[in-house]
This record gives sequence, structure tokens and C-alpha cells, in this order.
Amino acid sequence: MAKEVSNGGNHVSTKPPPEPSPLRRAKFFQANMRILVTGGAGFIGSHLVDKLMENEKNEVIVVDNYFTGSKDNLRQWFGHPRFELIRHGWYSLQFHQSKEILAYHLIRILLTSTSEVYGDPLVHPQTEDYWGNVNPIGVRSCYDEGKRVAETLMFDYHRQHGIEIRIARIFNTYGPRMNIDDGRVVSNFLAQAIRDEPVTVQLPGTQTRSFCYVSDMVDGLIRLMEGENTGPINIGNPGEFTMLELAETVKEMINPDVKIVTVENTPDDPRQRKPDITKTKELLGWEPKIKLRDGIPLMEEDFRKRLGILKKN
Repeated sequence: MAKEVSNGGNHVSTKPPPEPSPLRRAKFFQANMRILVTGGAGFIGSHLVDKLMENEKNEVIVVDNYFTGSKDNLRQWFGHPRFELIRHGWYSLQFHQSKEILAYHLIRILLTSTSEVYGDPLVHPQTEDYWGNVNPIGVRSCYDEGKRVAETLMFDYHRQHGIEIRIARIFNTYGPRMNIDDGRVVSNFLAQAIRDEPVTVQLPGTQTRSFCYVSDMVDGLIRLMEGENTGPINIGNPGEFTMLELAETVKEMINPDVKIVTVENTPDDPRQRKPDITKTKELLGWEPKIKLRDGIPLMEEDFRKRLGILKKN
């Protein structure tokens, strides 16, 4: 009950403190792991968030500017007491909070690098100790060299400030929630086949890629983050397909009536790409489980739903 106290003629009302937020009693405040996922509204990021949220001791904070990501990928977590979504550009956030980040040497940072650091490889399959073959001024170099310098900076912070880091070199990943028109080969081929458009294979068609289903990729990333190995470490499916083989597979499984046509290639397109995951198996106990023919139908279902195109009988 509130009381009035006289203090030199002035009446001061004292009230009991307000009740704490009901969230204080929720599992949110029992979390013992606070995880920041930058780009968490994107394709791989949102699947990673789903997996992290399965652990009731995890509190997940997502930072995304929605440049390629989408709120819809995280809609199931809106309002959850252990989830928070912040619309912000990571680079500006990093700039403003760099001192605070460095103050916590117990922090562990995972950099999702890419197989593109190997460029057009002269070593096949690619091992983590291969330095790569990258054109520094080519049309693809902004992405390739950007990821290479990101790895450099991570190791500089690791050596100079003791920051605990993990570096994953991700190979081609596919699955539900991929941007339909993002230019990646799997999403291109599926979208074209579903729309009953010609499947366009860039010449010569014999260039190879390896495709890892997104749930396998997320499992590998979490194992790397929870383990003791700094990396870099390859995470990908060593199953290797030519672009023509991929196009034929998509045609067979999605739309047998679609035509396959060839188009001119883009400059500096790597001729071959396949991860050596020997190190990954030994250090993480990880290898992919889902084969391409098992993953494509799961991705097709998602694409058809978003495109509003039913499968022909």
C-alpha cells in the first residue's frame, strides 16, 4: 500500500517497487548462451537460428539489414522470449561496438567464409592448406578477395587480441528459403524448371560444383563453433556434379518437358570445385547425410509454394 510521508511540509508519496516483468521468470533469463547471428534473416542464417533456438538454454539475437534476407524466414520466432531481431547493418554495428566486443576475450566468433577463396583451383579436391588461385582484379574478385581479407583480419584479431575464432569455408549450399532469383545455379535451375522455362547452362557445361543441403551445413557450423579447432575448415558435400549433370537431374525430377540450353559463361568461372573434408571428418566427426536427389524435392516444395505454381499431374 502507498504511504504519504511528511518531510518539512512537503508530502512525498512512497510506493512499493513495481513487479518485475513476467519475462524475468521465463526461460529467456535462464539462458546461459547468448548468440549473435549476423545475417540471420538470410538463407543459411535463418536455418542456423532455427537449430540454435531448439536449445532452451540459448538466447539468439539476429542482426540483419534485409538486403538479401527476409523477415518471413524468422516469423516463427517473433515474440519468443529468447529471440530478438534487430534491423541494422552489421558493418556500422561493428564499428560502433568494436571496443565493447574486444573487451570480452571470452567471446567466440564464427566467420562463414567460402570456397571462393580457392578461386579457380589448381588443386583438386581443395584442401584447407591450399592458398588458392584468385584473379585480384576480375569481375568476381570483390567477393573472393573480400572473403580472403576477412579471414586475414580474423586471424589478426586472434593473434593480437586473443579473440577466439572459428573459420568455416562453406561450399555450395542449397535448400528451402534460398532467394528464388539470386543467380545461384541450383535456385536458377529449379526456378526455371518450375516456371516451364529453358534451363540455362553456362558453357562449357563440364565445370563442376558440389552441393550441400542446408541442414547438413548448419550441423557442420555448429560442430565447428562448439569444438576446439580454429580452422579454416571445409564444410561441404564432396559429391561432384557437372553443370550439365545438375541440369539433367533437375529436368528429370522437376519438369521432364523443359529444354536445356547453353549460354555464354561469365569471366573467371572456376572449372572445378570439390571440398576435401578429411580434416572435417577427423576434427568434427562430420560428413553430409543428404544426397542431392533427396534434397531437391524438399527445395522444390518451398519454391512452388512461394511461386504459386502447382506440380503437374
